[in-house]
Amino acid sequence: MLRKTLTSIQRRRQHFSSSSSPSPPESQSLYSFLKPSLFSHKPISLSPPPPLPSKTLTQDQVSSFESTLHSSLTTHDTDQAWKAFRSLTAASSLPNKPLLNSLITHLSTETTSPHKLKRAFASAAYVIEKDPTFIEPNTLLTLFQSMKLAKAPSPALALVKCMFKNRVFIPFDLWGGLVIDTCRESGILSSFLKVFKESCRLAIDERLDYMKPGLLACNAALEACCREMESLDDAESVIELMALMGVKPDECSFGFLGYLYARKGFKEKVKEVESLMDGFGFGGSKRVLYSSLISGYVKSGDLDSVSDVVLRGGCGFGEETYCEIVKGFVESKKVKSLATLIIEAQRLESESVEIERSVGFGIINACVNLGLSDKAHSVLEEMIAQEGSVGLGVYLPILKAYSKEYKTAEATQLVTEISSSGLQLEVEIYNALIESSMTNQDFVSAFTLFRDMREAREVDLKGSYLTIMTGLLENQRPELMAAFLDEVVEDPRVEVNSHDWNSIIHAFCKSGRLEDARRTFRRMVFLRYEPNNQTYLSLINGYVSGEKYFNVLLLWNEIKGKVACVDAEKRAKLDHGLVDAFLYALVKGGFFDAAMQVVEKSQEMKIFVDKWRYKQAFMETHKKLRLPKLRKRNYKKMESLVAFKNWAGLST
Repeated sequence: MLRKTLTSIQRRRQHFSSSSSPSPPESQSLYSFLKPSLFSHKPISLSPPPPLPSKTLTQDQVSSFESTLHSSLTTHDTDQAWKAFRSLTAASSLPNKPLLNSLITHLSTETTSPHKLKRAFASAAYVIEKDPTFIEPNTLLTLFQSMKLAKAPSPALALVKCMFKNRVFIPFDLWGGLVIDTCRESGILSSFLKVFKESCRLAIDERLDYMKPGLLACNAALEACCREMESLDDAESVIELMALMGVKPDECSFGFLGYLYARKGFKEKVKEVESLMDGFGFGGSKRVLYSSLISGYVKSGDLDSVSDVVLRGGCGFGEETYCEIVKGFVESKKVKSLATLIIEAQRLESESVEIERSVGFGIINACVNLGLSDKAHSVLEEMIAQEGSVGLGVYLPILKAYSKEYKTAEATQLVTEISSSGLQLEVEIYNALIESSMTNQDFVSAFTLFRDMREAREVDLKGSYLTIMTGLLENQRPELMAAFLDEVVEDPRVEVNSHDWNSIIHAFCKSGRLEDARRTFRRMVFLRYEPNNQTYLSLINGYVSGEKYFNVLLLWNEIKGKVACVDAEKRAKLDHGLVDAFLYALVKGGFFDAAMQVVEKSQEMKIFVDKWRYKQAFMETHKKLRLPKLRKRNYKKMESLVAFKNWAGLST
């Protein structure tokens, strides 16, 4: 039947005569235009207006109402304009043609007000019923456009029916697309079918060629029959109409039919569609058909046929199709079959096919896009269990999804699987996963990923190293920083410097873990990383906070030798900050001899020292200290105290 219809034109008038019969009268009137239900998605039927009290207007009265209407439109006083129009229609009169069209256009452009759009619809329908010659085609097109913006398909269809009833025939191409879009966007494309068939009847029976729907409209009708209504009779009647009008089907036309036949399980008709496509010259381009067949088979639950179509169609389906495939198999709990499908497709694919166009990538990527990254991982595991080949590119969508979703433990497990299979990830993937792990405070995963990176040769580790160190510092985990640094310090691909050690020491001191800070300092020195002023400042401030002044004295004794070193390259240099920190801590601790040594060095290096601060430190800590008692106990310390007091201006 289908082949016969598409290859020869058979005129069947019965179909048209039935579709052209007038609609039965219904109780609801068009002129209930102020009711909220007017713009609902239910079809609107037209019936004659109810009788209104009629009175005859004089010409002066008509002119007065028209003048009011004109001035109201000029000032955008919509309510006043509407009242003037209603006064005219109550007397069975219409304003002059330009004014009338201006009113309807004005009401139509008020798309933010459904109430005004209802008035536009009602007034247009009234004018068409009363005198179709009064309304301009452009006015109706403006109204159709506004209905599209307002997503109001029912009034749009009702207006078309009103036009047809009163033989207002505007070329289909001008308004058909607007009505189709309005219906499709509202999910009721099937409502367009009656309008489509009537337009076809007008084009064929009355030889109004300009009313003939084009290919896009025919495909919209097919879409309604096949996708929404799933009606074989209606779909084949549309195909017959296309033949009668000489409209040649395209790939989409065959695609809609293919969907319906697959949905209904008519495999012989599917073969017939494929054969017809060859006859129409589409033999080398069946991607749309295959995608449609997959949709139909998925909906009918025939997953074996889905697999057959995928293997016949090869790679390159769209993302939407792959998502349908995944939904069908996952909802049927056939992950194993999905893995088998990928393996079989890989055997048929050319080695030169790009990974992004492969069936495996398409399916895994669809899983990820559907939020089923764990299912995607299960598919890969099943592929491995079936001894299938899993390329690196198929893993990447899952890794990216895990990174984005902060499923860092799962990502790390997957990286381990990838590495054990002999594949190697790009450094950018590692960096992204490590950053995600640190953000998620999953430090174990970050360390595991970094170790995996280190095992790969010629991999730049600098970026991820800094990410881990910075993240640990921000989360105040100096013990992990120290352990991590100790692990990587001898790797030449990692640039460890004194700043890294200083960060750990500073973090330990800030948290009061002074012994850990001291051990880290000793480790730093042992590994021949040169402490700098920042190192000493962190330690001094930490010791002062913990009142460990003797440790400051030991630190001064250590740096004192470096300051006095003969070798200029190895000589340490004091700055104002370090001098200030040492002096304050040594005065607070009562180590005046060492304090005066600092003063002496500062004078040699011409570093300005604010005596007031140390005078205050002395008064806070040692104001009760008595020289006679100190002289008896420690004469040398007494001399240092006197020297300090003289220097600070504390002598009386």
